[in-house]
Amino acid sequence: MKAGIIQSSYIPWRGYFDFIDSVDLFVVFDDIPIGSRPNWRQRNRIKTADGPKWLTVPVKGNRETVIDQVGIDPGDTAWCKRHRRSLQTWLGAAPHFDDALRIWDEGAGAATDTLHDLNLALIRPVCDYLGITTPLVMARDYNVDGAKTDRLIALLEKVEADTYLSGPTARGYLDEEMFRRHGIRLEYKGYDYPSYPQLWGAFDGAVTVLDLIANTGPEARRHLRSATPDIVTVS
Repeated sequence: MKAGIIQSSYIPWRGYFDFIDSVDLFVVFDDIPIGSRPNWRQRNRIKTADGPKWLTVPVKGNRETVIDQVGIDPGDTAWCKRHRRSLQTWLGAAPHFDDALRIWDEGAGAATDTLHDLNLALIRPVCDYLGITTPLVMARDYNVDGAKTDRLIALLEKVEADTYLSGPTARGYLDEEMFRRHGIRLEYKGYDYPSYPQLWGAFDGAVTVLDLIANTGPEARRHLRSATPDIVTVS
């Protein structure tokens, strides 16, 4: 079984969903510190006539706060309206905008107090729209200890995975020898995507998946798969 382990993100880009679709089990890494902010846990980009714009969820807590304990800041009650207005302004002319807005409304309208729950409330309907059926589970439910590669290996063994798909940036710090010792195949995800019809000038793929959905609608899944194969370093 191939598993992937990544933190939740706010309305992530299409590569995040290609990653989920590429594994048999997706483990949401919810029980580690959020780290320096702002980061992808709480924000993402939308394309505008003036270039990319950040949509950022206001949160409370420090860099050591565990991800699934990071609260949405109750002192800023207008962030949801701001984000919705930005989506309407910059994606409203896209042919399938209603699909994208319906997904966002479903997630943002959920009764959530934490960033983690908000992100999941948005990720799940996107997966449904894209026809992604990979099960999503929470790392916290497996109660593993350790740090870095030790923690990943422990999680993989708990879910009985024999293959681990990692994001490419992790290649600089993963201990690949540990995967060999534990008999776990290690692959790095390839991220290489074709362009699709998009508003506002030259194509920019590093934006929220809602851009893909708003512009391509039911054809979005056809644009989901990376053209570059995954790289196997431990077989």
